[in-house]
Amino acid sequence: MSKGAPDSFNLSAPAFWDEAELYKEWHRIADICNSCRLCFNLCPAFPALLDRIDELDGDPDRLSPADFTRVVNLCYGCKLCYVKCPYTPPHQYQLDFPRQVIRSRAVRARLHGITLQDRFLGMTDVIGRLGSLTAPLFNWANRFPPQRWLMEKILGLDHSWRLPVYYRQTFAQWFRSRPRASGVAADRKVALFYTCTVNYSDPETGKAAVAVLEHNGVEVVCPEQRCCGMPAMDGGDMEATVKAARFNVNSFLPYVRQGYDIVIPGPTCTFAFKQEYPLLLPSPETDEVAAHTFDLCEYLWLMHRQHLLKTDFVRNPGKVVYQVPCLLKAQNIGNPSYALLQLIPGLELEMVDRCSGIDGTWGMKKQYRQLSLQVAGRLLSAVQDAQPAVAVSDCPLAGMQIEQGTGVTAIHPVSILKQAYGL
Repeated sequence: MSKGAPDSFNLSAPAFWDEAELYKEWHRIADICNSCRLCFNLCPAFPALLDRIDELDGDPDRLSPADFTRVVNLCYGCKLCYVKCPYTPPHQYQLDFPRQVIRSRAVRARLHGITLQDRFLGMTDVIGRLGSLTAPLFNWANRFPPQRWLMEKILGLDHSWRLPVYYRQTFAQWFRSRPRASGVAADRKVALFYTCTVNYSDPETGKAAVAVLEHNGVEVVCPEQRCCGMPAMDGGDMEATVKAARFNVNSFLPYVRQGYDIVIPGPTCTFAFKQEYPLLLPSPETDEVAAHTFDLCEYLWLMHRQHLLKTDFVRNPGKVVYQVPCLLKAQNIGNPSYALLQLIPGLELEMVDRCSGIDGTWGMKKQYRQLSLQVAGRLLSAVQDAQPAVAVSDCPLAGMQIEQGTGVTAIHPVSILKQAYGL
């Protein structure tokens, strides 16, 4: 096995975009994975890779570009293989399977263009603005069967996947128009990256985040921001991803230098700020932004550990099932959301550590919808068996998968905290 190159994910290096170099790296990775096989049951991508190697008499060198394309298509970006892999950097093999998948999609997009499906799914801000401006007509159209069949035919969005509801008043509009909060501590300041989902489709989570933070004496501001870029990255559109990263870094950096921490109520966006941006935009400024970025519940749990979080809970929301999002585990910060919920007196809490199989845009696509439901099967069964009053996940897409697969309402942990505080 050859050693890996530390700069294999360097967008400015010509080798990154070289198709021959791409497949050379794939064969190196396949050789390592074939010898290890620790990830054989994590997701559909690894059985596709390992079973194909077995069909080729155990020789990874015989894998074709088409074999690797199938593996790339079956990866939905949960990052769990990176969490489990014993060969990730700083190991001499420098094995980063998820970023090799991203690189493959980027090279494919540059050589063959971005598909209409991926381009559409990457336009979250455009779709969100349109949905909010035309709600409730937009919401009606998204639930009108002929419209959904047409979207499936043209865009490949499975007609059974219930699209999110869009609100006329976005979270950003609500935040700008609300009365200015008083009585917050000047030494704890947060710049909230509220996420596309919260802004257009789930403003209640954003309102709950603001209420809980301010209840605990934290000043909250909302700098100008764009989609984190991860949906565009899913489709290989690295130009749009880098543009989004640059905008957000430039927008949030002045706040960081004024003593604000960046707090995000969504693990995908938090992962982008912490781990993707430093690779996409390598600079001291990007590292500075990444170092001051926290998942919302991570930030609240750190406050608790510093004896700064109020525990004046007055309500018990009932039985709660908490689903651990994959991209929260990928940040290696433990389970802060679960720990926070355990602070609520009398709360009956059950953890389900199962993947939702919907990561990014993959599970919405017609070609993967049934496979997505198979991946999520154990999660959905566990939620149904628990019979909770409500399901909880930091990941909005996991919440949507749970709601659609079980009928159980799914909300962000901060909404449970808001209820428990009686806010």
